[in-house]
Amino acid sequence: MESVEDLSLGPCTASQYLRPFRLRYRQNGISKIWDFMRSHDSVSILIFNTSRQCFVVVKQFRPAVYMCEMERKCPQNFERKKQETWNPLPNSLPASVGVTYELCAGIVDKPELSLEEIACREILEECGYEVPLATLKRITSYRSGVGVTGSKQTLFYAEVTDEMKASEGGGQPEEGELIEVVEIPLKDSMDFAYNESFPKTMGVIFSFMWFQTNVAPNLLEN
Repeated sequence: MESVEDLSLGPCTASQYLRPFRLRYRQNGISKIWDFMRSHDSVSILIFNTSRQCFVVVKQFRPAVYMCEMERKCPQNFERKKQETWNPLPNSLPASVGVTYELCAGIVDKPELSLEEIACREILEECGYEVPLATLKRITSYRSGVGVTGSKQTLFYAEVTDEMKASEGGGQPEEGELIEVVEIPLKDSMDFAYNESFPKTMGVIFSFMWFQTNVAPNLLEN
């Protein structure tokens, strides 16, 4: 996972995931312009293994995170780059700076499937657990990237056991996915959530907090 080479920065003229737009509008009589991207909505799943008393999250390399770190630490690599050509970049940073911890998740791009069905498929593909549709609990939905994409993500909760493990997970290599499954013990989860040395999404922090309020008290009672 942590080996990245042959970096090159170039134009994005077409994408199946993102579409750039510029909106002109008037707000309270003031003319404004805002640039934004349209992207797919998504689902994410907080997975708790009751056999091991741990959360199951995923770890993967994110090019956008890596490039943000590169621009912050090596701004010269982004200066005077021609957007219409490909520009080789030096391997100036280790790939590990682009690796993040995340909830199991996936985009909503199959209109024939419900959000719950997409979530269960993602759990199996990324983490290797077969979760019955009826056991999936919807937590809430929220807007992510409101300044750039405004897309909606729906968060679910799933409890699994070791007996529900059907494969090692890891995503779909044929689609370029390279995912590592990571277990976070319940007793260490809040320390992990606030430890900035582990780069993570807000979904991880929020869902761990939700668990402490809505699920953990019942565990203590039992």
